[in-house]
Amino acid sequence: MDKQQSQVDLANKLTLREALRHKDVVRNELIAGVTGFFAISYIIIVNPLILKDAGIPTDLSVFATIFSSVIGCLIMAFWANAPIILTPGMGVNAFFTYTIVVNMGLSWQEALGIAAVASFVYMLIAFTKVSTILSEAIPESLKSGITAGIGLFLVEIGLEKAGLIVAGKSSLIVLGDLTKPTPLLALFGLVLSLILYIRKVKGNFFIAIIATSLLAFFLGVKDSDTPSVDLARLGQYHKIAFQNDFSHLLSTPFILAAFSMTMILVFESMGLLQGLLPNQKKFKKTFEGSSVTTFLSSFLGTSPTVAAAESASGIESGGRTGIMALTAAVLFALSLIFVPLLAYVPSAAIAPVIVITGALMMAAIGNIKMADFSEWFPAFLIIVLIPFTNSISTGLAFGFVCYPIMKLALGKGKDLTWPVYLLGVLFLCDLVFSAML
Repeated sequence: MDKQQSQVDLANKLTLREALRHKDVVRNELIAGVTGFFAISYIIIVNPLILKDAGIPTDLSVFATIFSSVIGCLIMAFWANAPIILTPGMGVNAFFTYTIVVNMGLSWQEALGIAAVASFVYMLIAFTKVSTILSEAIPESLKSGITAGIGLFLVEIGLEKAGLIVAGKSSLIVLGDLTKPTPLLALFGLVLSLILYIRKVKGNFFIAIIATSLLAFFLGVKDSDTPSVDLARLGQYHKIAFQNDFSHLLSTPFILAAFSMTMILVFESMGLLQGLLPNQKKFKKTFEGSSVTTFLSSFLGTSPTVAAAESASGIESGGRTGIMALTAAVLFALSLIFVPLLAYVPSAAIAPVIVITGALMMAAIGNIKMADFSEWFPAFLIIVLIPFTNSISTGLAFGFVCYPIMKLALGKGKDLTWPVYLLGVLFLCDLVFSAML
């Protein structure tokens, strides 16, 4: 154990080229890469099904998900030399689909245009000193509130897809009909996923999805709107690639959506990377690499990429260098072979993973100083308003506006930095403009 720990500590200090010269380090990193990949591999199935609600064809979206993940992991390997897996983000894809397309009524092509603009701004921040200024200035409670709020939003979406909650007549939400096959199948998947996860079984979520899908197949449970997926459709990939619509670039909805997505990408990425990276000296390059991948993903036809929280499973297995990310990139590329199996994966098999992922993200609440109400309440607003309003940007706006107000009320206004005030004003404008719309 001591030898293994010493190898991990050594890897933390090595460049990618140096790490490749150490067989023991390479072996640890390969194991970490496989572990991390299987922990996040469900994204290949989940992301296309979420983007389906935005109108993006599932059988094409899966290619975009894989391609963006491969590119992101390669950038993490060779640019940042970091044990981070980049994939289309859970939560960001929900904002892309349910806020921009479903709620605002924009097309998925316009949403891709918004993602490109937001990602470009993200890159400008990442490659300048602004990233360092924001990273040091934004209160940790708000960063944690964003992560937890998006997590609660995912829980709500997952429960809806599972049929465990439905719109009620006397209340907003009621328990679904547990006599129907979909909720029962989802409960089976949830229990199995939880058991595999707490037992730390490698590839836990992926195994649970496959097992639940097999049970659904034998029971004859299948989503009526789940399309068949054929590798031959790869030739039609151009129908979603480079389809970004910038025709309404200067319209108010476009600008507001781009602003909100920029806030999500910048601050969620900051929070995730600061929480995941074993070596914080790699934060700058990792943040830069993440921004580039996010920009490219919009032209590949998918929602923005972020650092996968499931990278933690690989890091816990000893991942410290870009070899872990490189291994994941290879596995993502090989996963193209298994694309046709997506046709046999019902929503009931995906929903439990969405719920558990949301619950894991909600663990960020523990980083908030609950004893200090001026820290807790703004974060609380972010956490509850994101799912209650079905809008991530609305939750962010209330939290960032409330924070400086509460500090000023306590006479602690001088303790805040100018970026906090600036963001409060910008988010206040966001709320005003949204109300006008």
